[in-house]
Amino acid sequence: MTIDHDQLIRSVQKILPKEDTLDHISTLFKILGDKTRAKILYALFQSELRVYDIVSVLEMSQSSISHQLRVLKQAKLVKSRKEGKEVYYSLADNHVINIFSQVIAHVNEH
Repeated sequence: MTIDHDQLIRSVQKILPKEDTLDHISTLFKILGDKTRAKILYALFQSELRVYDIVSVLEMSQSSISHQLRVLKQAKLVKSRKEGKEVYYSLADNHVINIFSQVIAHVNEH
């Protein structure tokens, strides 16, 4: 079977995402590439948690955790809800849950 490589190249070029989409993808992977943020996401993958809970689980300072949560929230990877004086954090939506599930499954395969 003969492959028309020029046609193949054109068809792949047509489906490549736009530059701004690629920028968002790249930024998302940079955010996910931080070990502390990965730990926070993994903890939130298990359960909705307060900042204090995350501080205790990760044994890190509150200011460090709060900073990382801000980054994750700005990237729309986590969301928060207030209950009285407490703020609870969780993964933002099923997309984040699915991405994280797939990453965990992939890493555990090897």
